[in-house]
Amino acid sequence: MNSFPNNKKDSLIKLENVSKSFDNAEVLKNISLTVNKGEFISILGPSGCGKSTLFNIITGLMKADSGVVSVEGNIGYMQQKDLLLPWKTVLNNVVLPLDIRGENKKVSIEKAMKYIDVMGLKGYENKFPYELSGGMKQRASFLRTFLSSEEIMLLDEPFGALDSITKGKMQKWLLDMKSMLVNTVLFITHDIEEAIFLSDRIYVLSSRPGVIKEEIAIDFCRENKLNRLLSQELLNTKEHILEIL
Repeated sequence: MNSFPNNKKDSLIKLENVSKSFDNAEVLKNISLTVNKGEFISILGPSGCGKSTLFNIITGLMKADSGVVSVEGNIGYMQQKDLLLPWKTVLNNVVLPLDIRGENKKVSIEKAMKYIDVMGLKGYENKFPYELSGGMKQRASFLRTFLSSEEIMLLDEPFGALDSITKGKMQKWLLDMKSMLVNTVLFITHDIEEAIFLSDRIYVLSSRPGVIKEEIAIDFCRENKLNRLLSQELLNTKEHILEIL
């Protein structure tokens, strides 16, 4: 498999030989990766291989035991659960990061409303989370993450709890958002086809301790990723990943 060359000038996230242990149990071992501006990068691996721990290290929520972590730009972090506050409306949920930063409420709402329609939330801004479907909750959570940082988004299995039909729709929606908003995305998943469909590059992690087994460039159907779903290349790449996991 081919790998893209790293462009140091455009690298927004760079990890070099990062390791982490808990109670003498090694979770991550010598992780090195780069995320360049504008890329959609997936970290693919089995459950429990340290993917979420890696995100916590990148965001600074957790310190690595060794290695170097470099981040250029602000990060928005969307965790597996939507974490919407049940007593707040969709609009008040999505502007929460701006409220915490002390930004003017009127300005925050105006900023959010610019994206409500684009993200398919028009007409839902005054609804409460219990009134939303799983897919709509994830859209609201995505907008909140986007408003917290328009530079780099870390998405931790955001569609893992959705049924397969809704999940497929949300994957296509995410690609549209990526295309329109030109974000850099680092995405966690244990779904091989999801990683191939969405990504420019994939880092494949082993089971614990998580080590990078391979970096794979997904360089087919780059102009229209929807064509990947029916391509022989997807099947070939999936077979290769299954062989190395």
